[in-house]
Order: sequence, then C-alpha cells, then structure tokens
Amino acid sequence: MMFFLMRDLSNIVSGMMLMVDKPLGWTSFDVVNKIRYAIRRTFLLKKIKVGHAGTLDPLASGLLIICTGSMTKQLDNFQAQFKIYEGAMALGATTPTYDRESAIDQTFPSDQLTPEILLRQAAKMTGEITQTPPVYSAIKKDGIPLYKLARSGQKVEVPQRNIQIFSFELDNIQIPEATFTVKCSKGTYIRSLVHEFGLALESGAHLTALRRTAIGPYDLKDAWNLDDLLDSINRLEK
Repeated sequence: MMFFLMRDLSNIVSGMMLMVDKPLGWTSFDVVNKIRYAIRRTFLLKKIKVGHAGTLDPLASGLLIICTGSMTKQLDNFQAQFKIYEGAMALGATTPTYDRESAIDQTFPSDQLTPEILLRQAAKMTGEITQTPPVYSAIKKDGIPLYKLARSGQKVEVPQRNIQIFSFELDNIQIPEATFTVKCSKGTYIRSLVHEFGLALESGAHLTALRRTAIGPYDLKDAWNLDDLLDSINRLEK
C-alpha cells in the first residue's frame, strides 16, 4: 500500500492522513497536539482541525492514524478498521490498571501452567466475545473519563461491549512471561483481554508491553517517526 506513504505534506492544511509511530510515554492527544501546534506555527494559523483514529495508552507505542483538515471527516472510517497488536504479558499477578501503570495488587501461583495450557486457552478466546473495558480507561461517563472517576475513589460500573478477536497467538512462552500477537476489531482493549486470559487460567495476568503494528491495510513500517514528521512540517513553506 505504498501510495499511502506520501512524504509530500503539501496538503497537510487542506486535509490529509498521516501514519505516525507513537512513542512510549506519550498520549494520543499529545501527538495530535504536537502536530497541530507545528502546523499552526508553520502556516501562521489560528485553527486547524487535527484528530486521531484509535487511542493508544501512554504505555503503548505504534501506529497512530492522524487526520488533518477535511480528512478528519474520515476518522470514523479509519477507526472501524481491524487492528493488529504485538505485546507481552506477565502471568501470576494482576494490577488495578491491567498493565504496568499501577503496582501489583494480587499474586497467584503459576507453577501449574504449561505452554500447552496457555495455547489452549488463547484459542478459546477468539471469535465474538463480550468484553468489559478497564475502569482505568479514557471511556467517558457523563463527559468525565472513567480513569478520573476511578482515581477519585468513585465506584465505576463499566458497560460491556461486543468485540471480535480474529486471532490470539502466543509467540514466545517463557512462564511466567509470554509474548503474543492479536488481530481484533475496533473497541478492543488488549489490557482487558490479557486480564481475562489470566482469570481464565486462574493465575492472573497483566500487560507489560504493547505495540500496534497495523490498522486495516495501514502498516507500522510505513509510519512517520514523530520527530521526523515534526521537522518536516517545520520546514514547509507557507
């Protein structure tokens, strides 16, 4: 799909789609904000529409689709595409956020686990499933992100959602750790998938690394490095 890899940024104000490799530690909004600011500064604009399709957590990296100008109307179409992730998990322990953002709150034995048990359980978690997103997420209730409600001590009920797991493959099993590749529908929380995987094993699990490698036909290998993109925007002529 090389025709999506245009390094010509001449349409960045009127509207274009950009593929960006989101760095670790950045929110998706951080990336949007940096790009928006760079465009505004380069072209002396007061306003420019910039948005993203498919949020990545700060502790996740990888492909983020950014749209500018009139292309922001296509964000929902990009969001609807399947996603592919590569990640790692730790078995035998859970955290409140289902990842490394919070400290371990419970530990479980993992000596009883074998690669065969893990592979069988992963195979059971494909197809159409009902998933409960993590309480510590950007999903909003009455306009307030759930993670803010959770951190304030409020009890939060998270509505379940129907998702599709097209494949859940364990790539390297070294108990109590394992790496995996997941192909899934929009709306899937990989943190929740790993948490639910641990529950099914009666051993607990949490996400330790995550990288999004594809959104539909768009591949991470074709994405901009964020610093390179910002430098290229700054060098554009007004």
